Amino acid sequence: MPILDRNMLEFQSRGPEQTRRLGMRLGSLLNKGDVVCLHGDLGSGKTTLVQGLAQGWGSLEQVTSPTFVLVNQYHRPDGSTMYHLDAYRMQNALEAEDLDLTQMLDSGCLVLEWPEKIIEALPVERLWIEMRWIADEVRYMAFMPAGERYIHIMAEFRRAAFGG
Repeated sequence: MPILDRNMLEFQSRGPEQTRRLGMRLGSLLNKGDVVCLHGDLGSGKTTLVQGLAQGWGSLEQVTSPTFVLVNQYHRPDGSTMYHLDAYRMQNALEAEDLDLTQMLDSGCLVLEWPEKIIEALPVERLWIEMRWIADEVRYMAFMPAGERYIHIMAEFRRAAFGG
């Protein structure tokens, strides 16, 4: 884990509802072309965070883990799509390229679980969220923006979530 910089944010969620609420705040800031990478072991809260991201982004659809289908799609009234990709079963970036990530980013935003499996296929500019299980109700999250767009998102997220 990198040393904290001024654009990074660390947080400990005290339960699934708090994780979802954080996701809602962040999801409301996402636009077409945005990439959010969720890195963490099983049970670290990734899908719970995505539930909030999708709701805040404007989708009313139920969020489930796409482990076996690879990609779930969530829609909002303006016609854009949030793509929820799970790379857990992928072997390399070539497999991800077959899914046409460029088209996904042209028509919506991409939220990706297990991004380390296909890192070479992802844009360099992205929001990386490191997640860890701490205790039954506690999850650690480190938000690390790469690129001006994501630095701006994090500044807005801090104001929306923490008032500062």
